[in-house]
Amino acid sequence: MSTSPKSHIEHEVVPVLDFGSQTAQLICRRVRDAGVFSVLVAPSITADELRAMNPKGIILSGGPSSVTDDNAPTMDPQILELGIPILGICYGMQLTCHLLGAALHKAPHREYGRAQLEIKSNSHADKIFHAIPAHTQVWMSHGDQISNLNKAHMTPIASTDTCPYAAVRSDDPNHTFVGVQFHPEVTHTPQGPEIFRNFLYEMCNCSGSWKMSAYADEEIARVRELVGDKRVLCGLSGGVDSSVVAALLHKAIGDQLTCVFVDNGLLRNKERDLVEHTFRDHFKINLRVVDASKAFLDDLAGVDEPQVKRKRIGHRFIEVFKEAANEINGADFLAQGTLYPDVIESGHGHSGNSANIKLHHNVGGLPEELGFDLIEPLRELFKDEVRALGTVLGLPDSIVWRHPFPGPGLAVRVLGEVTEDKLEIVRNADEILLEEIVAAGLYRKTSQVFAVLLPIQSVGVMGDGRTYERVIAIRAVETQDFMSADWSRIPFDVLARISTRIINEVPGINRVVYDISSKPPATIEWE
Repeated sequence: MSTSPKSHIEHEVVPVLDFGSQTAQLICRRVRDAGVFSVLVAPSITADELRAMNPKGIILSGGPSSVTDDNAPTMDPQILELGIPILGICYGMQLTCHLLGAALHKAPHREYGRAQLEIKSNSHADKIFHAIPAHTQVWMSHGDQISNLNKAHMTPIASTDTCPYAAVRSDDPNHTFVGVQFHPEVTHTPQGPEIFRNFLYEMCNCSGSWKMSAYADEEIARVRELVGDKRVLCGLSGGVDSSVVAALLHKAIGDQLTCVFVDNGLLRNKERDLVEHTFRDHFKINLRVVDASKAFLDDLAGVDEPQVKRKRIGHRFIEVFKEAANEINGADFLAQGTLYPDVIESGHGHSGNSANIKLHHNVGGLPEELGFDLIEPLRELFKDEVRALGTVLGLPDSIVWRHPFPGPGLAVRVLGEVTEDKLEIVRNADEILLEEIVAAGLYRKTSQVFAVLLPIQSVGVMGDGRTYERVIAIRAVETQDFMSADWSRIPFDVLARISTRIINEVPGINRVVYDISSKPPATIEWE
């Protein structure tokens, strides 16, 4: 059983109807960043249930379906009669227009990626585009388009070269609705935050009262009430997420918390030493270290499929915790640093329509016989919100701003079968990479930087001889939320030093390549 945070807090609230978009929770993130609490709700929610939440506004997310598909998600039409400002995004705009009588058809050309939005000259009075340039970049991802707006009593207020109705507003005084075909929630729409602020403050008249300190206080109180006099096990990796969970739980229940660090053999250099020093010696938290590296590596022998890797690591992770729990009396709860990007990429969106991109060991395949109740206080938060929470809890910057490290560790940065010699190669390459990024003053300017060992070999020349050795890929991204990201423009001279050092200092490598893919369409990790 998962005991995720309460989804309704006594603040101004703007619910988001989740139609299965991979960026639905990112919409919530943008709203929260503007100082207004937001929460995902299923599209099956009724108008009466929404009214009971006393929302300041409502947002309708995008989604992978076509409105005309069989079993496509829909919503209670009475929501449009609540007299509350509504913002429809992509699918949310199409569904609303369709419900109000507009036609929907397949676009002549699927529009995906960056596009130039042209705001109509008479539309700058529309509050949604207040202070937005007349020509601005947006991010599109759609195959359907709206037509015949007259029946829906809608007016187009912006367009792109291939989408005449890129934004619309209702002319019906009973419907305070504005829709955008593009995605203002992703970083590829630079004016997106301002569009959300316009909706929240110009249309919904919000005051912006929600703060991370309020989340911390309420979550500490919730955990304290939930746990009572029982004990909690916390899976501590030393990364930002589990560290923030440990700090929050320690503040809530003190010595009732036992942190367990699992050495799975898939860690970076000196990772175990860092965790023991930081949490046992500095924070005085009850920390137990379990060396299960052989069991994890045995499970991965002969496995090269990423999802199978994640499943096996997840199952072993749970088994190790079961054994640790047997030695701790009264440990009824297991705390994990699961974030919402983990949840949504695992296909666990509120509407049940999210596509499964990859499994995460924190959320995928937890057995029914687990034996713990799960506490996941970060389950509805994004990485930058977790960092803000860590600061509120008093964690040092060295932990709060540490780059993420995946739960499955280096197993997903060794493409193909995981072996001891491959792990040693990627560990050493990653250490050199981070040393040079720090030395160049780029660590805080990048969001995540790591090395990946590719399952290929290439011809090279070292000295006077031919080599046929392995290839390292460098991945560096910049992002606020980890749901969308752009590749980092690391200076060529820094890349040159990284490449030279890796090739010279890491045996078995004769080529280094740099990944210049954004998310989407790529993910941040390679597996």
